[in-house]
Amino acid sequence: MPRQKDLKRLVRARMQKTGEAYTAARAQVLRRPRAPKHTDAAVLAAAAPVTTTHPEPKDYARIAGMGDDVIKEKTGCTWELWVKALDYSRAYELSHREIAKLVKEKWDTPSWWTQMVTVGYERIKGLRERGQQRSGTYTMTRSRTFDVDVATLYDAWADGRRRKRWLGETGVKIRTAAEPKSMRLQMPDGAIVAIGFTAKGKGKSAVALEQARLPDRESADRLKQLWSERLDALGDQLAR
Repeated sequence: MPRQKDLKRLVRARMQKTGEAYTAARAQVLRRPRAPKHTDAAVLAAAAPVTTTHPEPKDYARIAGMGDDVIKEKTGCTWELWVKALDYSRAYELSHREIAKLVKEKWDTPSWWTQMVTVGYERIKGLRERGQQRSGTYTMTRSRTFDVDVATLYDAWADGRRRKRWLGETGVKIRTAAEPKSMRLQMPDGAIVAIGFTAKGKGKSAVALEQARLPDRESADRLKQLWSERLDALGDQLAR
């Protein structure tokens, strides 16, 4: 166990490198590493220090939130190979942006899949939970598909009168908008919700929304439930 001054120095150094909050960084510094198993799968990573967590390779896809078959099809590697390669490059010591840059530039991964690999790796290594950012805050996301074209769906959010009927909120402001693709709403409490709209073929469209910088999982889960109810009300409104 490091002494108090040394502990603070190590925690601050980790915060600067990873972007984690103080509590999360301190927990990782104090975490006692477990020696890797002596298997062929560990040979490539043996040159690097033991990292934060050591789940079994069979659990990687579940923890990452993306199946091995999909990640291999889109990037050419399974999660086990990605973990070996990124561990060899000591990616667990890097910030989210630095890992993404490494994945993009070293392995020429498509942009969207660069983020998928980066987030999945961070989850596997215990650097973040599902829905959690490297800063320690959480993000709430919801999406829904409706049987209307994208212009109609967009208008249900952009028109203040129509929006109030299903959202049930007053004092909501549109901060930015790009019709019919996206907008950012400012809620009465000052929170910002980012919204994207996508055409899904003839007479169908989808909306996806995100609210970031939430303090804990409970807040994220509460907002998910709230937005699910609001999207139900939107569906009823559009059906009429």
